[in-house]
Amino acid sequence: MMAQSDLYMDYHGFYLPKFGYSVESLNYFESFQVQDDDIFVITYPKSGTTWMQEILPLVLSGGDLTPVLTLQNNVRVPWLEAKLTAQVVPKLSAPRAFVSHMRYDLMPSTFFSSKAKVIYVARNPKDVVVSFFYFHQMASFLHDPGTFEEFTDGFLAGNVIFGKWTDHVKSWKNTDLGDRILYITYEEMIQDLRGIIRRILCFLNRELSEDALKRVTEQCQFKTMKQNKMSNFSMISPEIMNSSKSPFFRKGIAGDWKNHFSPELEAKFNAFISEELKGTNITFPWNEEHK
Repeated sequence: MMAQSDLYMDYHGFYLPKFGYSVESLNYFESFQVQDDDIFVITYPKSGTTWMQEILPLVLSGGDLTPVLTLQNNVRVPWLEAKLTAQVVPKLSAPRAFVSHMRYDLMPSTFFSSKAKVIYVARNPKDVVVSFFYFHQMASFLHDPGTFEEFTDGFLAGNVIFGKWTDHVKSWKNTDLGDRILYITYEEMIQDLRGIIRRILCFLNRELSEDALKRVTEQCQFKTMKQNKMSNFSMISPEIMNSSKSPFFRKGIAGDWKNHFSPELEAKFNAFISEELKGTNITFPWNEEHK
């Protein structure tokens, strides 16, 4: 494990950056009173969280762009476990939307007895690693990632914030939530954003006119969000997130991992992930290319 005690705190065996989380914020998270109409977007880091913070308010506002153009993303759809959340929650109106990177077993106890809905977004872990690697380069509150190979080894071992990717995926795939959970992938969002927004509308029993759906889809395109000051983290001090090292919205594509992985690293990575997921029945669209 890395000795980064100045940057991180240990939480259930994985790291959280002290910059965004505290003992108080985690206590708040654990005792949070979940309401039946709450909606949670759950992701492993670098898997489309910011994208969903754009989509969800637009779906819930009936296509009105005001919330995403006037409120920063962590205010309109706060991270449930983060420091800022306790101040933000009283200002939210129902249905409330939250994002979280937590594993299923660590959710607040009131979540399990509620009827709250979950949208779980997964992304090809090879693209997650690439995105994570660049995020480490720009974020002063995360450790220096070293070489890409070193960082990938650490990622597989779970020596990154929020722990192992496979632990996260397994925890949320094996739930007893029934029809309370919708699974989507980052790759599907790239291929057919309008179709995914339709699925989300259906899941949340919402409707948008064709005009509103078109407006929402356009607002949630990568190039539009990259320009939105309320979504692109440009208002954060460069001492904290230095976009001259790597922009927060970097490419927004699937498959960039092919520009970073050597054949040896890819083979090692694939072997590790498939071993970790062995016997789980968990399959993903990006695995098809190996068959």
